[in-house]
Amino acid sequence: MPADDPSVRRPTLTQVAALAGVSLKTASRALNREPNVAPSTGQRVLDAADLLGYRLNGIARELRRGATSALVGLVSGDLANPFYSAVASGIERELRQHGLLLVTANNDEDPELERSLVDAFLERRVRALLIIPSVGEHDYLSIEGSHGIPFVFLDRPPDGVNGDAVLIDNVGGARSAAEHLLAGGHRRIAMVADLARMAPQRGRIDGFVAAMRAAGNTAWEPYVRTDIHDVRHAERAVRDLLELDPAPTAFFTTNNRLTTGALRAMRDVAEPPALVGFDDFDLADVLGTTVVAHDMTAIGREAARLAYERISGHTGPARTIVISTSVVPRGSGERPPR
Repeated sequence: MPADDPSVRRPTLTQVAALAGVSLKTASRALNREPNVAPSTGQRVLDAADLLGYRLNGIARELRRGATSALVGLVSGDLANPFYSAVASGIERELRQHGLLLVTANNDEDPELERSLVDAFLERRVRALLIIPSVGEHDYLSIEGSHGIPFVFLDRPPDGVNGDAVLIDNVGGARSAAEHLLAGGHRRIAMVADLARMAPQRGRIDGFVAAMRAAGNTAWEPYVRTDIHDVRHAERAVRDLLELDPAPTAFFTTNNRLTTGALRAMRDVAEPPALVGFDDFDLADVLGTTVVAHDMTAIGREAARLAYERISGHTGPARTIVISTSVVPRGSGERPPR
């Protein structure tokens, strides 16, 4: 059906007024529950609106009155990733308790796109803005922040601006994973990491390297692969590592996508190497995959709580909350060296 077909247009207030037999001003007053409208007239207007399927644009109405909307914006990575969707779920549930609604947009790890999305949210006068940032400075946000728009950064710290942040203990979690594999007798331990320019990945790489150096182990050095950003490339990287002579006896993958790629690469290996992945994921328990786990919904919940406190008037210095991690042994990370 053509876009300019009248049958697909949203009904207007003018149509409601005409159907109810009242003026446009009276129809507006009735729908906004304002006084000085006769009950019978008000009901006639409501019936006409229901018949036409007319709905008030509450956001526009509030903005015309000079108020902010009830919306909170989230700029994140791809919500198809279970990590981001779990974080968004935690945010949404916390905001709902305060009568606030979450709207989301994907930055595709692109700083320019991120900035345009931030601008779009600010133009709509969101009450607060939550950002899982791509690489890039955020000093441009300091002007907006000084005008009462709270910003909270998730998973990755802000660059160039002070702001509340909720982060994961990336260094500690990776170090624990590496120590777990070292304790199992492994020395040729491969690390498959995502984009090294991202702060969480740098932390995970640093934690792994620190554990290797503390143990006096150098046998891992030929087996490091970084800037592996998706399942397909992770599968290929792991297959290539398994073909080396000697091959690594264990793997550490730095997020759930890369762990999935590693599992695919190992599915036909008769005696697969040990594997520990950072981030839990659906069916990891069924597959017996050892992971570095953290509460993903808690990241979102804490970020929403910080944002709401700012909305409610908190003016203290920027705060940082760090979500703890733990190694969850399920079998894959406990395989002995072969």
